Amino acid sequence: MSLIRSLGYLRVEATDIDAWRAFGVKVLGMVEGRGPDRSALYLRMDDLPARIVVVPGERDRLAASGWELADPTAFGRLVSALEEAGVAVKTAGGDELADRRVAQMVSVDDPSGNRLEFYCGAALDSRPALGAYGTRFVTGDQGMGHVVLPAFDDAASLRFWVDVLGFRLRDSMLLIPETIGLPPGDRPLWMRFLGCGPRHHSVALAPIPAPSGLIHLMTETATIDDVGLAMDRCAKNKAPMISTLGRHANDHMISFYVRTPSGFDIEYGTGGLTVDDATWVARQTTAHSVWGHRFAAGAGH
Repeated sequence: MSLIRSLGYLRVEATDIDAWRAFGVKVLGMVEGRGPDRSALYLRMDDLPARIVVVPGERDRLAASGWELADPTAFGRLVSALEEAGVAVKTAGGDELADRRVAQMVSVDDPSGNRLEFYCGAALDSRPALGAYGTRFVTGDQGMGHVVLPAFDDAASLRFWVDVLGFRLRDSMLLIPETIGLPPGDRPLWMRFLGCGPRHHSVALAPIPAPSGLIHLMTETATIDDVGLAMDRCAKNKAPMISTLGRHANDHMISFYVRTPSGFDIEYGTGGLTVDDATWVARQTTAHSVWGHRFAAGAGH
């Protein structure tokens, strides 16, 4: 079992904070929160002060994904495992801890250069996170959703995420290079779906180029009506939907995809699968979706 409980937050650098504010509140149905950095945007989904923190930057990119551990004991065990594996670990100082509103934090880079922050002791916000549209997000012990990160060395990635971090391989998908914008090749390209809690996967690793450093973030809502209303808001606010509604074959999520102001995508869905590692069998998924999910040209997922 992984010491890591769930995906906790994303930190995003953006060239247009106002566009993100409109997108996060008016399209995604999140709630604007407050935080220590007055230049940053804090987007809430639940009783955490922020699940997405958007800070001003010279380019649009994922700065880091944050991963929550249960307590200082689990945190210390993970740090020891990272150091024993020869991973460079950066311990957060007081300013960083105050900025993240957590008790302890370290940051590392995975073999593909994806910045990861591991933390425990997050502060809570007692004010209800109720937006104008009544959107209810599925979080709790499943965390804020899942991320799909670019990763081009399958063996090194699996060693790090499975052997060091303790994630479980939930399933795999074989990709055809031409369908994800890569030249034809004879080497198999695997997309790996990894879990650390009850959510089917909290991270997927794919050999897909992503200029922003993130392929997509998935957020799950409580009902299909939440999803349908969000699709209506995309149309009203001219947010670029890049897929039709569909249901994924592996995690059963009914969802659509919309492009963020930073160039990566949000998968917005409901009805995701939860699993029990005691009985789960990792297999190869041969279909991306059971139905739907017709993507715009050039959008690889």
